[in-house]
Amino acid sequence: MFDKSGFPFLALVLSGLLLLASCDDGPVKDGPVVPFAAIEDTTLKDPDNPTVKFRVDMAKVEHDFPLSRPDRMKLNPENLAAMTQEQVDQVYGRLTAGPVPDGVYRGSLFFARGDSVRPLSDDFRVRLEEVFGGIGGRLKGKKIELLEKVGRGLWKGKVFYRDKRILRNMIEDLKPFERIIDDPDGIMTIKIPRSGWLGYILPSNRVSLLFPAKLFCGQSLMDSRRESIIIDYLFSDEIEGYRKSPDSLAGRGGLKVRDEIRMVRPGLYLGRAYANKLFLLNFVLHNQELAEQGAEAFLAQDPIAEDCWSGEQQRSATLQ
Repeated sequence: MFDKSGFPFLALVLSGLLLLASCDDGPVKDGPVVPFAAIEDTTLKDPDNPTVKFRVDMAKVEHDFPLSRPDRMKLNPENLAAMTQEQVDQVYGRLTAGPVPDGVYRGSLFFARGDSVRPLSDDFRVRLEEVFGGIGGRLKGKKIELLEKVGRGLWKGKVFYRDKRILRNMIEDLKPFERIIDDPDGIMTIKIPRSGWLGYILPSNRVSLLFPAKLFCGQSLMDSRRESIIIDYLFSDEIEGYRKSPDSLAGRGGLKVRDEIRMVRPGLYLGRAYANKLFLLNFVLHNQELAEQGAEAFLAQDPIAEDCWSGEQQRSATLQ
């Protein structure tokens, strides 16, 4: 059990939970068969740098390589996590926000992948250390590894309250952190179905609800052509059930966490997590029941109920 002397580091560990979820340490699988623009400009050759990489123009990507609804139906949490960061960015840039979610969504995160297929890239380690550096000293080495392990096991997703425009994060096990949580016995809880083989033995699992956030439409930090659904922790102290410890870690006095999400298809959202406007990682939110209910209408080209501004770029009627 940790004591109070461990609070500064535990604070950082808990804030890592906001950045969402459980990570797959297994081998990286091939990505899905969806169209992508090249990330190398073959017309710009330099003797000292034969391959010149560039930031893709999302408007041009969407125009030249539109994602059809059948394409989007191919996307799932597993094959999104197998993509490079450049591919994830291109998928995100071709999506609209869709409706603000409602109810329970399971979550999983995945780190940026470039040429490396390591589960946690050096670039991510550097960004994480930069973010945490302003709050309690830079995290290095074994502390980063411990943060990874804690984040993998405890965060289970988000519960959206659409009418109230708020959400709460689902945390599975609070026992290691009871001493730093205000009134742990009074924390809100919810039951969620268990996944995998364990669900046949123990159908449901009770999780705690922490780190509330506000929901609204706003400009994407990656793709400003259209809005995303913003998950904002800066003023979470105004939300019922807020507790200063540990919820304040994500707020304006802590990491200044801000997430944004867009709908891939019914029941599946792709998200980006930021701390102090610094991009950290990707995540997905998935509601299997809604995915199954909405699949037929989605493929039949029924209109998407957009709650946010979908931008001025014209989208083919068959691809909306």
